[in-house]
Amino acid sequence: MTRKNGTTGRTGTGRQDAVRSAQPRRGRRPVGPVLLFAGLAGLCLTVVAPAGASEAPAADRGPGRGHATSAIVDSTRHDGRSVALTFDDGPNPTDTPRLLEVLREHRVKAVFCLWGEHVEQHPEVVRAIVADGHALCNHTMRHDDISAWSPERIRADLRQTNEAIRRAVPGSAPVRWFRAPYGSWGEHAADVAAGMGMQPLGWRLDIADWEPPGTDELVRRLEEGITPGAVVLLHDGGGDRSQTVEAVDRVIPVFKDRGWRFDRPARRG
Repeated sequence: MTRKNGTTGRTGTGRQDAVRSAQPRRGRRPVGPVLLFAGLAGLCLTVVAPAGASEAPAADRGPGRGHATSAIVDSTRHDGRSVALTFDDGPNPTDTPRLLEVLREHRVKAVFCLWGEHVEQHPEVVRAIVADGHALCNHTMRHDDISAWSPERIRADLRQTNEAIRRAVPGSAPVRWFRAPYGSWGEHAADVAAGMGMQPLGWRLDIADWEPPGTDELVRRLEEGITPGAVVLLHDGGGDRSQTVEAVDRVIPVFKDRGWRFDRPARRG
């Protein structure tokens, strides 16, 4: 995926990472050796953390107002015919407000994965997202591929993004999820996000709206690709997303008529 003049595109690498994001993730490595030292006053216990451990400083914990795990979730909170709509790369000053109107009209709540630089440019749109009762997700500050970054660098970026969100909507709106750009998680991103109280968020259905194929095609991909409990990846930013807005407007009534309900992604903590 490349960035040109503020827009985004995808490459095959992003597609492979999307597949990886849906797979079960191995558990955390066990804590390193425990060293016992005997002294005159008793025993002293020291725990040595493994290299690259990503425990967050106390000041960084809890922006999601709850526990999180490093499992990358791609399913909804409830079983059955439920689906979660998630929108990446906003806020967009044109398409995000139009999308909010559509969601408001259909009484559907969604998750917005916010690009930090765009938050700083359009804080009023973030306030509108929160005012309508939607949930927030950290999508990094500059939409970089963080898969090879150190835990410290990832944490600094996520912290900067959360601070931008807090400036836009001070005192409210927990950031409950984190989604890695391109679905490219690497070794540390999920652990760091969980340590900061944000559940790593993947997806089960990607309709590839980042290369707009036409509204009819997006509607077809949604109708044919949806499965029970799916988290759906869509975009409200990073380019012209008018086709996505139109597709969402058309497909929500269809899904409701077929007995689907709109949910939020699971949190494993």
